[in-house]
Amino acid sequence: MTSDRDASEVLAEAAAAAGAAPSIHNTQPWRWLAHQDALDLYAERTRQLTATDPDGRMLAISCGAALHHARVALAAVGWQAVVVPLPDPAQPDLLARITLGDAVPISPEAMRRYQTTQLRRTDRRPVTRQTVPRPVLDTLAQTADGEGAHLHILHPDQVDHLAAAVAHASAVDAEDPAIQAELDRWAGGARTEHTGIPDDVIPAQTPQTDVPIRTFARSGTLPIGGEHDRTATYAILYGETDDPAGWLRGGQALSAVWLTAVELGVGLLPISEAVEMPASRQALRRVLSFFGWPYLAMRLGIPDPDHPGPARTPRLPAEQVVGRSGEYVR
Repeated sequence: MTSDRDASEVLAEAAAAAGAAPSIHNTQPWRWLAHQDALDLYAERTRQLTATDPDGRMLAISCGAALHHARVALAAVGWQAVVVPLPDPAQPDLLARITLGDAVPISPEAMRRYQTTQLRRTDRRPVTRQTVPRPVLDTLAQTADGEGAHLHILHPDQVDHLAAAVAHASAVDAEDPAIQAELDRWAGGARTEHTGIPDDVIPAQTPQTDVPIRTFARSGTLPIGGEHDRTATYAILYGETDDPAGWLRGGQALSAVWLTAVELGVGLLPISEAVEMPASRQALRRVLSFFGWPYLAMRLGIPDPDHPGPARTPRLPAEQVVGRSGEYVR
C-alpha cells in the first residue's frame, strides 16, 4: 500500500509514467497538471497535427491512451484511479481529471500490466504466418468492451473494404501539401527533440501487406523480411459516439487492448489513416453496419520471435509535460 505518500507526488509520477503511451506520429499531444489532490490531463494543441487531424480526433485518442497508462501506473503502486472525463465545459482542452480512490493491494497482474507499458512498441514489419487464435481475439474484444468501446474483427471480405479506405486516404494525403509537410516534420531523422518517428522504426522498404501501411516522406532503416501479412487479422475499434468523450474512451480502449495484446504475445499496429478522412471513415461505418463510429483500425499478428522488435520511439522528458499547481508546462 502507498496510503502514507503525498497524493500530489503519486499523481505526478503516474503522469510521468503515462509518457510511454502511443500517440499519432509520436506527437505526445498532452500535458499534465498535478494538484494536491487531483491530476488534470490537457490537450497540448502545439503538438496537434492540424492538417492531418483538424478536428482533434487522433489527438483525443492519443490523450486517452495516456490517460489509461496513468491509470495502469497508479494500480501498480496500489491506488484506484477515479476518472472524470471533460470535467469543465468552460475548458475544452481539459480532457480528464484523475483523483485517488481507495488504496488497493498491489497485484501481480497490475505490476505485469505496468511493465508491459515499457515493453510495448509500434512494429511496422510484416507478422509471421501464425494466425492469432480466436480465444485471444475474443479476449481483446472483451478488453475493449471493458473500456466502453468495442472491437470488430474483420472478415476477409471486410479487409478489402478497409484496404480500399486506407488506399483512398493515402491518395488524398499524397496530394495535400500541408499533410505532407506534417509528415516531413514528424517522421524521419534522429528525432533529437524527443518526439516524432525516427528512422530506426520506419521500414527500409515497403512491407508486403493486404492493407497498406502509411507511406512516410522517406524510407527508414528498419530491416524487414520477405513475409506477407496474409495471415494477419484486422479489426476496427469503435464506439457509440463521435465526439471528444467517445474519442477519449477510444484511446483508453486502444491502450488496454494493446497492452493485453502484448501480454498475450500479439503485435498490434494501429492504422489511423483509415479514420483521418471523412470518406474513409464513412466507408468503415458501412463495414460496421452503421452500429457505431470508427475510432481506429488495427492489424493484429504474431511477431517473429527470432528477430528483435524495433527500438522504442523517443519520449519527452517528464519536466516538459508534467507540472505542479501554479506551473504551466509547455
